[in-house]
Amino acid sequence: MASKKPQIILSSLDLDRIEALLAAIPASVFPGKADLQSELDRADVVAPEEIPPNVVTMNSTVQFTIAETGKDFCLTLVYPRDMDGSADRVSIFAPVGSALLGLSVGDELAWPGPGGKSMTVKVKSIIYQPESAGELHR
Repeated sequence: MASKKPQIILSSLDLDRIEALLAAIPASVFPGKADLQSELDRADVVAPEEIPPNVVTMNSTVQFTIAETGKDFCLTLVYPRDMDGSADRVSIFAPVGSALLGLSVGDELAWPGPGGKSMTVKVKSIIYQPESAGELHR
């Protein structure tokens, strides 16, 4: 398994919004806060219109696999306020959501999963990405 983390790319808009959310919640409420913050800190940040079409951004719909279970998922990465209980969404504050953000198709990233066990998320394809659809400020 690759121990080197893949490079991640974030839109400046997503970064601003996520950092504002992180500033507002205590680590006791969100155990993955430090992990997510360190991902944000190492990201390449570009303007929304410069995001490559193969990168997972906020509100992207992503097909991915969890390597340890071999299970496939197709979920939309959303902000906590957009979690409406539907099964096809994952919050940026869920371990899988934090892991997916900024990855490109074909990347995999080991991430602390629920209960502290590591899980490896591998991006298979991006079904929808707001930036490539021209929705730069969604």
